Amino acid sequence: MDELTTPVRQHHELCVGRLQTYLSVKSQVPNNDTLTVRQYSAGQSNPTFLIQTPSKSYVLRKKPPGELLPGAHKVDREYRVQKALFSAGFPVPQPLLHCTDAEVIGTEFYLMQHVKGRIFRDLRLPGVSAAERTALYVAAVEVLAKLHSMDLVSLNLEGYGKGRGYCRRQVSTWTKQYTAAAHRDIPAMNELSDWLMKNLPANDNEVALVHGDFRLDNLIFHPTEARVIAVLDWELSTTGQPLADLAYFLMPHYWPTSLNVISTMGSLRGIEGIPTVGDLISIYSRCRGIPSALPQLNFYLALSVFKMAGIAQGIYARHLLGNASAPNAAQFGQCVEPLAKVALQIAQRSLTDPREDRLFLQTAKGQAALQQVKHFMRQYVLPAQEEVAEYYSKHAQSPQRWNTPQIIEDLKVKSREAGLWNLFLPAVSGLTQLDYAYIAEETGRCLFAPEVFNCQAPDTGNMEVLHMFGSEEQKRKWLEPLLRGEIRSCFCMTEPDVASSDATNMECTLHREEDNFVINGKKWWSSGAGNPQCKVAIVMCRSSSQDAGSRHSQHSMILVPMDTPGVKLIRPLTVFGQDDAIHGGHFEVHFENVRVPASNIILGEGRGFEIAQGRLGPGRLHHCMRAVGLAEFALELLCQRATSRRTFGKTLYQHEVVAHWIAECRLMIEQTRLLTLQAAHALDTLGSRAARKQIAMIKVAAARMACKVVDCAIQVYGGAGVSGDFPLAQMYSNVRTLRLADGPDEVHLSSIAHLELRDQLKKTQAKL
Repeated sequence: MDELTTPVRQHHELCVGRLQTYLSVKSQVPNNDTLTVRQYSAGQSNPTFLIQTPSKSYVLRKKPPGELLPGAHKVDREYRVQKALFSAGFPVPQPLLHCTDAEVIGTEFYLMQHVKGRIFRDLRLPGVSAAERTALYVAAVEVLAKLHSMDLVSLNLEGYGKGRGYCRRQVSTWTKQYTAAAHRDIPAMNELSDWLMKNLPANDNEVALVHGDFRLDNLIFHPTEARVIAVLDWELSTTGQPLADLAYFLMPHYWPTSLNVISTMGSLRGIEGIPTVGDLISIYSRCRGIPSALPQLNFYLALSVFKMAGIAQGIYARHLLGNASAPNAAQFGQCVEPLAKVALQIAQRSLTDPREDRLFLQTAKGQAALQQVKHFMRQYVLPAQEEVAEYYSKHAQSPQRWNTPQIIEDLKVKSREAGLWNLFLPAVSGLTQLDYAYIAEETGRCLFAPEVFNCQAPDTGNMEVLHMFGSEEQKRKWLEPLLRGEIRSCFCMTEPDVASSDATNMECTLHREEDNFVINGKKWWSSGAGNPQCKVAIVMCRSSSQDAGSRHSQHSMILVPMDTPGVKLIRPLTVFGQDDAIHGGHFEVHFENVRVPASNIILGEGRGFEIAQGRLGPGRLHHCMRAVGLAEFALELLCQRATSRRTFGKTLYQHEVVAHWIAECRLMIEQTRLLTLQAAHALDTLGSRAARKQIAMIKVAAARMACKVVDCAIQVYGGAGVSGDFPLAQMYSNVRTLRLADGPDEVHLSSIAHLELRDQLKKTQAKL
């Protein structure tokens, strides 16, 4: 590190004796040790010093002397965030002490561990092989993704920044900073500031810990490995939109080759080995589990360059004031205007999305909603799992198990306030089926997550039925309170006394008596019926008055309030011994001379199968994408176990059979995801009827895939996998049920074969 330091510059001199006395009192250095101080030549903001004794080395960062810009050089914030991150295991130097007494060395400062490693001052990595350039940039973007995945609550940094509205604040802050530091008027900076304020992202609600100045030269790499061992310079860190951090890291890829901010900060275009923007975004997105299509990337890039120009102006202003931290501060004044012009070029052209050729892209609104859901899941839903599990364990033998735990009710309030409510219904949310498919995958990672967003089955299917086919009175009475989350519902179709895989076998009857319908029959597997808030059932019945010659026009759907005389909850059924109370159970329900108004019939008598086809398409899609999310979680658990346990002298993953399981699981998940997204796209573009084959295919593929992935995970966990200590047994119970719910695999396979033969026949006829 010696080559990165110089003797302390005159205007940054400090009293070594007072510093040594202070550090001795704080038990950091012995009082009789020789203390040497050298100043780092790099770094343009807070002066940084290497402090050495014969046995130890430290790094000291302090405020610059003299007049400072308002709100800048907050070393106390640097100390706080590093302390939180170090405690959480994130790679930062260990902070040791923070001193607010300016009498010690003239300004406030903090001391941290000296980390030995490699710092690459030139972003282009001259003298490094192409292969190592790739590895270094990949390691950098992976650690950035890890930073953005840190939980603010766990870090105790909830109040560290202002959170939402980050982009607007950044534009405002850097406009003020630039204006305060400007030594001359630069029209391009004014124009850029105006453009940014007028083109703020429509959705700026995601909140993560952001570094604010994440560049390769602010990282320390392992001496011999392409691994980040410390992230430096946290002065600009706050909470806000993580994509702004990523864009700042990507920014040099977009600079023209003629632009050099300083000699070590030039364009990355055309340099062998440095990954492309598309590759870096793909790696970052995979690490965070988000789509690679980034909305409004040009805004974030333009903001990043504007920020860089503002920083350059501030450095030059400190040079003019005589309190700059680095000897090359004067160079920065000449790059402000060129940077502003580059930013305007980025802002005013439509950037090619590095993944625009990716299949099944979400809309910008869908991408924004997914980011919000992911953040909400990390911040609120996943941390609540333990409390929810404790509730059901505590009330396992009590009627209270059928109630929704208060923590879930509280989360529902939060999600509604955040605008993450009823996302499944395009007419309400403005999302496409493809948009929501990605969201359903995310909620599949947690058993109760769909309910938090009012997107749980069977209510979603029932709401879709009422939205598409309900009368105005039915919508007012039942759909509106369901959409508000005030009530729950169930769907009664399967029957215990007949083979319900052939829905025409149904025996529950419906006959009209004047202005009423009378219902008699038995249903079971009526999911959600046990929840006290379940106020209405949609019941599929055989209409006795319909033409017996038409098998698919004999059935009707009718709304039955659960408190109607004659509606009897007989018993909760168990799935592999569990009553699934968290979903309101799966009940056997009897209807004995149940009388409801004729106005409760949906669409009309004999229209039941017509309604069912409209209902089941989106519902099956949601189930399948949730199964993909569940499988991703199961594979994560599998890999964690496979890398942490040893048998027969090897780590589990080193056994070829386990390695092959991991590979096969990844293949199956990716194949099923693509097939399901294709079905979602077909629903959006062709409609439910035209997408029947795709829907049937995913219904078979997703359940089979999820069963296999969870089964592999159970096998790797051994006895623990089938215990209640891990979620795998319950996950298997859920996904195995999917092979029967909404029709067994065999029925769907027959449908697929029939539709395939029809399509092949059309091709043959076309050739003839």
